[in-house]
Amino acid sequence: MPGFAAPPAHPSGATAPPIPPQFVPRHVAVVMDGNGRWANQRGLPRNEGHKAGEAALIEVMAGAIEMGIPYVSAYAFSTENWKRSLDEVTFLMNYTADVMERQLPTFQEWGIRIRWAGRKPRLWRSVIHRLEEAERATRDNDVVTLTMCVNYGGRAEIADAAAAMAADAKAGTLNPRSIDERTVQRYLDEPDLPDVDLFLRSSGEQRISNFLLWQSAYAELVFQDVLWPDVDRRTLWEAVEVYARRDRRYGGAVDRVAGPGASA
Repeated sequence: MPGFAAPPAHPSGATAPPIPPQFVPRHVAVVMDGNGRWANQRGLPRNEGHKAGEAALIEVMAGAIEMGIPYVSAYAFSTENWKRSLDEVTFLMNYTADVMERQLPTFQEWGIRIRWAGRKPRLWRSVIHRLEEAERATRDNDVVTLTMCVNYGGRAEIADAAAAMAADAKAGTLNPRSIDERTVQRYLDEPDLPDVDLFLRSSGEQRISNFLLWQSAYAELVFQDVLWPDVDRRTLWEAVEVYARRDRRYGGAVDRVAGPGASA
C-alpha cells in the first residue's frame, strides 16, 4: 500500500486468516447493532453505547484493509431512526459529524475513502457538511472505500430512483421501454457501488432492516451474536471465514451425482 500506512496490529497479535483472494468478499455491508443493549447491560445511557461503537468501526476497517476487502458500507442512521427519542437523535446527529472530523486523520493515514449515501432532506446541515468534507478530503484514497449510510433506507433509495426516472421519462430524456436493472442502478445513491457480497449484522438479530436492499439481492447473510461495541477485526474475519465456505450459485444449480459406492 504505497503512500499509506498499514493499521497497527491487533493487541492480541491475531492476524487475518489466510483466505484465498477469490473467496474474500469485495463488498461488506455492516449493520452496527447492539449499542443500546451494550450500554443498558452496564447500567449506562444508550448514548454511551454509541460512543463505544466508534472504536468497533475503526477496528472493522483495519480488518478489512488487512484482508484486502475494497468496499465496506456501514449503516450509521436509518430513515426510520428518526422515531427514536429526541435526545438520542440529537446525540447521533452531533456524534456522526464529530466522528467524521475526529477520524479523518486515520482515514487519510490508512487510505480510506469516505462516501455518503442517504437523503439530504431532514438531515442536519452540520452532518451533511462533515460528510461532504470527508468525501472531498479522501477522494484520492484508494485502499478501501467506506460508505457511511446516514439518513439512509433501502426502500427510500429505490423510491427516489423511481421518482428520478419518472421525471426524466416525462422530460423525454429517458425512454420508459429501455428501463432495465442497469438503468435503475444508475439512479441509485452510489451507482458505482458494487453488489454486496457479505451482509454482516451484529447483536444476534436476524433481519436486514431496510439496508441496501437492491445491492444485497444475492448477499450472503451472516448474523453474529456479539453486540457492536464488542466487535473488532476478528469478528469480521470470522464472518469472512463463514462467507468463504458458502456455495454462491446466484440462482443456478448443478446436480451433484454420487459416484460409485458413494452414500446418497
